[in-house]
Amino acid sequence: MTQTNYLWSPPPVYSLPVHGSKARYPVNRIFCVGRNYHAHAIEMGVPVDKTTAQPFYFTKAASTLVESGATVPYPTGTANYHHEMELVVAIGAPGFRVTESDAEHLIYGYAPGLDMTRRDLQLVAREQGRPWDLGKDFELSAVCGEIVPIGNLGLLASGALTLDVNGQRRQTSDLSQLIWSIPELIADLSKFYHLQPGDLIYTGTPEGVGAVKSGDKLSGHIDHVGDIELTIGAAE
Repeated sequence: MTQTNYLWSPPPVYSLPVHGSKARYPVNRIFCVGRNYHAHAIEMGVPVDKTTAQPFYFTKAASTLVESGATVPYPTGTANYHHEMELVVAIGAPGFRVTESDAEHLIYGYAPGLDMTRRDLQLVAREQGRPWDLGKDFELSAVCGEIVPIGNLGLLASGALTLDVNGQRRQTSDLSQLIWSIPELIADLSKFYHLQPGDLIYTGTPEGVGAVKSGDKLSGHIDHVGDIELTIGAAE
């Protein structure tokens, strides 16, 4: 077999730990859902009416992934760096144009996640009708805890979600407050993409998002799923 000679080493495989297993979950793509809690949509000044709206998405590169427990530098280009605590759905089977009733069969498991955001850059892009990439898809911005296999959890429809910064509660909600449920999201996203094992879906954040600074310690929790930790380091 002919060996390919690359100009430089190809990117590594990005992966996450799996609860109760020595095997790791290789990450393919990262999809993020925007404005999926009513209170957060109002907080951001863009209320959502589910009867007339559809879910919308943005993406982060797999290279933005960082594991829970890490220390990340305060990112460049921003003065308003925000936390967004979210449930992450880990896909474990391929699916295209799946129904809501079949959505559970695609799920490998769940994880707690943080969609870290350069809010000032995101809002400038939003106001100018430009893509959100500079505000969302940047290095070390997709934080994720270990994946808990779906097992007997089934489709999570409820469960408390919280985030503390330096021991002070910032975000408090419940998965029951999602505007679009997990099966609705999987069915809708699979209309536009052939979902594959290794795809992650960040399902949206509730109200209470806010700025963090160097030295801050973030601690998040989702019932039935687990905990996530992040420390904000000095700017580079």
